[in-house]
Amino acid sequence: MESILSNISIFGHGIAAALFAAIAIWQFQRKAERNAPQITLIIAVSLTSFWALSVAVEGPFSAMSNFGESLRNLGWLAFMFALLRSGKGRSEPTTINIIYVALVLVLIGQMIVDSLIPIFAGSPRLEGMTLYTALVLRMIFAVGAVVLVHNLYSISAPETRWGIRLPMASLAAMWTYDLNLFTITYLTQQFPAELSAMRGPAMAIIAPIMALASIRNTDWNLKLSRSVAFRSLSLIAIGGYLLMMIVIATALQIIGGDYARLAQVSFLFGTTVAALLLLPSGKFRAWFKVKLAKNFFQHRYDYRAEWIRFTDTIGRPGATSAPFHERVVQAIADITDSPGGILLMPDDCGHLVLQSRWNWQSIQVPAHACTSRTIPFFQDSMHIVEFDALRNNEDPKCDDAAIPKWMIEDQETWAAVPLVHFDRFAGLILLSRPRIHRTLDWEDLDMLRVVGRQVASYLAEARSQESLSEAQRFDEFNRRMAFIMHDIKNLVSQLSLLARNSKRHADNPEFRADMVETLQDSADKLNGLLERLSQHNKAKAEEPKAIKVGALIKSIVEKKQLLHSIETSEIDNLTAMADPARVDQILGHLIQNAIDASSGGQPIVINARRRDLSIAIEVIDQGVGMSSEFVRSQLFKPFASSKQGGFGIGAYEARELAKAMNGRLEVESKESAGSKFTLILPLAKNISEEISDDERAA
Repeated sequence: MESILSNISIFGHGIAAALFAAIAIWQFQRKAERNAPQITLIIAVSLTSFWALSVAVEGPFSAMSNFGESLRNLGWLAFMFALLRSGKGRSEPTTINIIYVALVLVLIGQMIVDSLIPIFAGSPRLEGMTLYTALVLRMIFAVGAVVLVHNLYSISAPETRWGIRLPMASLAAMWTYDLNLFTITYLTQQFPAELSAMRGPAMAIIAPIMALASIRNTDWNLKLSRSVAFRSLSLIAIGGYLLMMIVIATALQIIGGDYARLAQVSFLFGTTVAALLLLPSGKFRAWFKVKLAKNFFQHRYDYRAEWIRFTDTIGRPGATSAPFHERVVQAIADITDSPGGILLMPDDCGHLVLQSRWNWQSIQVPAHACTSRTIPFFQDSMHIVEFDALRNNEDPKCDDAAIPKWMIEDQETWAAVPLVHFDRFAGLILLSRPRIHRTLDWEDLDMLRVVGRQVASYLAEARSQESLSEAQRFDEFNRRMAFIMHDIKNLVSQLSLLARNSKRHADNPEFRADMVETLQDSADKLNGLLERLSQHNKAKAEEPKAIKVGALIKSIVEKKQLLHSIETSEIDNLTAMADPARVDQILGHLIQNAIDASSGGQPIVINARRRDLSIAIEVIDQGVGMSSEFVRSQLFKPFASSKQGGFGIGAYEARELAKAMNGRLEVESKESAGSKFTLILPLAKNISEEISDDERAA
């Protein structure tokens, strides 16, 4: 058995020495400007190779092996310190620097004590004390090194942790293995040959991980997070682990027998596997966070940390950041550890519509996502709804008529947070169920109310900024119109002069040639100006009156028929209350947009039919269509257009003209399948009194 373990140790440490030497040579030969972390990494890898080689050649108990182990630890400690010092964002705390200095002193003391072992070889008592001291120093260093690995990873910004995750995990595994080895040796007073032999293969496994880490992070840049704090909880965890090791090892020592050593190795392997399975689990971390907050802290939330995270999420800059409304959902969802959420906001008609979603694609939101009581209820009460309590009839403050059925039926819907700004409803956030089931307590409710009001102010500010931006763009448009009018005035003056001169020089052939050239140039310039203008009716609008829809549509179709094929499948002879000029302008916009979106062989269909107490005029094309996202967020916004070179004012102006006649404009569209615009106008009342004799005859 001993020969087998000896061979495992020799070959394992030899392979580890070769792998780390290869990494050192590879890093050294790379032609690049090196920074401090890269230089210390090469040194640490080289010293690790030296230590593994000395163990393979001299054995694990030789003076050279002990010296190589101390140098290896010193090299990796220097690498971690260089990585920390190169971090951007904030200086590291003094306590961490003190720990680095203390660990260096421990290593120096360890090397001094190791050098005394051969000197005291003749005195069993002094030799035993020296070995005991060296073992304690190694345990102290292993504990401190694991703590430093944990803190270096925890103080780095989340976006840069991926670059140091592999090397930190490797160092944590290396020193945790050493901690178990030295702890078992200390408690059992025997050096575990099995763990010592497997130390080499374990390091051989770590070597490829280090190589992969060097590929992933070539510059070794680190960004420190705002919360650079020394985590005392890690010390408690390590102390608890050591206590557990003492209890179990003592129990195994009492039991004794041939299986004691096997039980020790099995325990080490089992705890390592359990850590690898549990720690990466998001559900386990959520459960641990809930239990920790419940049993160890007076308050559930660290309000300073939550506020910093909230503001960082909302105000995250950069082109790669998520859209603003998506960040709003994430900022509130992160507070309760909800994995997803959606934001509902009121539209111009007072209906709730889906504005944005974050990590929650499964929920189906209808076009009209609220009842008539939803907005008034949340606006007046600011009540946070917990849907599990609502489903169990345990929420007496909630108005059942205010909660749409689709919210209750989706079992993943967990909570609804109203967003109210100065008694004005700004939106509603739905949160999906957290990984660990829990109910909302008073602290959750207070926290969500505060952030709900804050988010509502952000949404109100964003809406104000959007309105201001539109006003500024209209001002810019008017300024450009002034320039164009100036150009038109110049062209009119040029043509007026040409007309006056033609009376005197009409018989001159050269003048006629110049006149033709001037007219052609003026026509080209006018055509260029017309391309830069959209059609606007500047005449004063008339009050709505009773008009025959059928006759108006027929006249419009006759004018547009020369440009494109137009069909009418159903035209009811109805009378609407509207302004003929504005209806003509709206339909002109819609038909022209349909022509632009359609190819020559695709006809446009126009229908007019009754819908309850209204008239629905449909303009249907089979053109390129529009995405639902564009229809929802861009179609009716000024200066947003899906056409190349379009001003994006036609649809906006058509909707505003319809509103002015107490009507509305609806749209249905699908990419590559065409669009249907529907103009809704009110039916005329007292038709016999509204329509003149001439209109009846028509």
